[in-house]
Amino acid sequence: MVTSDQRRRQLAREKYERQQKRRAEAQQKARRRMAVIGAAVAVVVATLVGLTVGGVFDSDTKDTKDTAADPSASPSAAPTPKQSPSPEMAIDQKAKYTFALKTGAGDINFAMDAAKTPQTVNSFKSLADKGYFDNTKCHRLTTAGIFVLQCGDPEGTGMGGPGYNIPDENLDSLGQPNETGKVVYPAGTVAMANTGKPGSGGSQFFLVYKDSPLPPSYTPFGKIDAAGLKVLEDIAKAGTADGGQDGAPKNEVKIEKGTVSQN
Repeated sequence: MVTSDQRRRQLAREKYERQQKRRAEAQQKARRRMAVIGAAVAVVVATLVGLTVGGVFDSDTKDTKDTAADPSASPSAAPTPKQSPSPEMAIDQKAKYTFALKTGAGDINFAMDAAKTPQTVNSFKSLADKGYFDNTKCHRLTTAGIFVLQCGDPEGTGMGGPGYNIPDENLDSLGQPNETGKVVYPAGTVAMANTGKPGSGGSQFFLVYKDSPLPPSYTPFGKIDAAGLKVLEDIAKAGTADGGQDGAPKNEVKIEKGTVSQN
């Protein structure tokens, strides 16, 4: 026969065992929960690292690559890290000049008026005289939103430049901005690319082959002749290398020789 004292000890032991079991189960659940949280954190960290490496959070890249990925974005050019002095003024500021681009796709010539854009024309004359544009690729073609071929980067990446910047000029020549803050850069226009900041132009420029709405912050300094515009249109018809709306031209456009001469 079980005494009352033994019964009490048995009940106490059973209660203790139940408490221990519940405690063990609670600890097991907590470990599983922490494992799930840890895995989720690892996924988030890996994602953030991937995005950072991919340039999504890179402010320097955003000015160039992100812009280049957006077919409605403005032509842009990243500043080069090396620094060089701006060229001394050495042109006739009342004269007209021609920039002749001999490319593998055909010749593209455009007129420049030094009276309207003296700093820009002087810079391009100085660079061309040094062979700066020779054997360089036009690295960017856009086929939606804006319609341009971008050239002038000796690195062919959109990141290169001469090591100095030139001031914006002639920005009001295309009229007043509309309600969206844009003006039309007509087909045949040649304008300076920049980072989106005032006075950040270097050597990169874009050739407009179809009317394009853009903010009036890109110095328009040239007018392409009819034959050159036809060459541009043919380049655009071939599209981009990856079939997208913004990227390297499918058919490589290489400037074999770039020369600036006074008319």
